[in-house]
Amino acid sequence: MPGKLSGKVAVVTGASKGIGAAIAKHFAAEGAAVVVNYSASKDAADRVVADIKQNGGRAVAVRADLSKPAEVNQLFAETKKNFDKLDILVNNAGVYEFASLEEVTPEHYHKIFDLNVLGLLLATQEAAKLMTSGGSIINISSVAATSAPPSTAVYSGTKAAVVAITGALAKELGPRKIRVNSINPGMVDTEGLRAQGIGESDMRKQVEAQTPLGRIGQPHDIAGAAVFFASADSAWITGETLYITGGYR
Repeated sequence: MPGKLSGKVAVVTGASKGIGAAIAKHFAAEGAAVVVNYSASKDAADRVVADIKQNGGRAVAVRADLSKPAEVNQLFAETKKNFDKLDILVNNAGVYEFASLEEVTPEHYHKIFDLNVLGLLLATQEAAKLMTSGGSIINISSVAATSAPPSTAVYSGTKAAVVAITGALAKELGPRKIRVNSINPGMVDTEGLRAQGIGESDMRKQVEAQTPLGRIGQPHDIAGAAVFFASADSAWITGETLYITGGYR
């Protein structure tokens, strides 16, 4: 039986690990050819590609820093060169970094906004050019867009911007049969989370205590929803924001 994404081509940004890697693998399992984008973690991206190929799927790894327009252009040129079209874009690449008000600097602001917001816009701009027969764009935002914990003014600001951008682009691209939706995960057990020292922290325990389902998420908890938004199952859904948080808000 063909997968839900058979014959489709997807670009997943920031797909070398965590949520992005899980989405790339789920897409491939449903029949999509996947471009696994990464910025620094070449070995990890190559492992994702190898895993997909080992399971009978098609994938290539392409390096690009999405905050740099020339590299964004190259990412989509490589997509066209390898697969000749594009049906799905997952804007997952992002910086997960907190700073108190006293610690906010122009450098911190630009580091977070240039990737989490500008990078998303630049990737969508190039992807839309290749989506000549319609498509699906899935933006990965965060529960922080609305929960806005302390010391996340910049990070939460970027994720709120992603929600607003999702709504605007859904209206703008709808006439071209391109759907745009947002997934807002809660705390998910990823390499990025552990790198911030949150993996086994009191903050994690506090979030779990306030989460009706009693645990933080795993990357595969997000990937299934991405498949839904990428597939014909969501053909009449655009401009929506789906919170996947175990009930934590």
